[in-house]
Amino acid sequence: MAPLPAQHLAFRILERTSHRNLERRSEPLPVVRDNDVLIQVHGVTLNSRDIQITGGWYPALGLKSDLVPCSDGAGVVVAVGSSVQNFSVGDRVLATFALNNIYGPLKDQTQTLGGGVDGMLRQYAAVPEHAVVKIPQECKLDFVQLASLVCTGATVWNALYGSVPMRPGQTVLFQGTGGVSITGIQLAKAAGAITIVTSSSDDKLQFVKETFGVDHVINYRTTPDWADEVLRLTHGVGADYVIEIGGAGTIEQSIKAVAPGGMVAVVGYLANIKPEAMPNVALLALIKGCCVRGILIGSHQLTTELVRFVTQKNIQPYIHKTFGFSREEVIAAFDHLESGNHIGKVGISVATKEE
Repeated sequence: MAPLPAQHLAFRILERTSHRNLERRSEPLPVVRDNDVLIQVHGVTLNSRDIQITGGWYPALGLKSDLVPCSDGAGVVVAVGSSVQNFSVGDRVLATFALNNIYGPLKDQTQTLGGGVDGMLRQYAAVPEHAVVKIPQECKLDFVQLASLVCTGATVWNALYGSVPMRPGQTVLFQGTGGVSITGIQLAKAAGAITIVTSSSDDKLQFVKETFGVDHVINYRTTPDWADEVLRLTHGVGADYVIEIGGAGTIEQSIKAVAPGGMVAVVGYLANIKPEAMPNVALLALIKGCCVRGILIGSHQLTTELVRFVTQKNIQPYIHKTFGFSREEVIAAFDHLESGNHIGKVGISVATKEE
């Protein structure tokens, strides 16, 4: 392997009012401590969180100033610290969302990539060994696809398997056609679930039905009471799992659509609602006898399980479009995600040399 460079390229956000304030800098290579793995990053994917953090409206405290954004990154190990035992130079790896979340729920966000600590939108990243997942040799995913597993993949895996494990033949309802929903559809179908997807676009609904074999689709603009349609499609039973993206604006219908004793996994909060129209979630959940569970990504353990499942099932995470590593291309990638015109994930191929 060629000698490591003294400098590398990294994107930082100094003024968190817009992703258009991202700056690309040449910086010294990260310091590799005894327990660190130095990753040459090859693929990054974006999440709504990245738009929110760079725009200054992400609802978490303790965000690092002068931040390298993006939690999702995958690449190759190019150096290891003196105490590292489980990784070698040349291993394909991804870094987990939170450096301090090995098992169980995430207790705080101070060590989250692209939030509390510098993220993966750079050419090299030094990550503690315990926050790195090795990719099996038989896994055929490219680096952008691997990066997509970090946030959306682990989130859906947590929703479906982190508490009450989903079983084949159960029904899962996904809202929208963004990264979480598309990744979730692919996982759920591979596990033998029945899938229902909602969207306001007939074209997107047709696409997911033809491309991913979604069982049922609902246009929530033409069918505003979509929970009733879910009940009809499930013969009055409801969905065993609802992957809730909208938050306050859709939670009432999600609880109506879920089966008694089912799970509403809250992973987003994109749909606003006037305070006076806020539903009584506690009462609705009590009447339905369902679980409303907040999902904050997934631990190292869950991410490892996910990588194993994706490898064994030969799932190919869907990447809508991949951009380059120039500043112009990176800004365009953020713009594309913000537009909402994508289906699935938006990726960035990280350059290994100056572009």
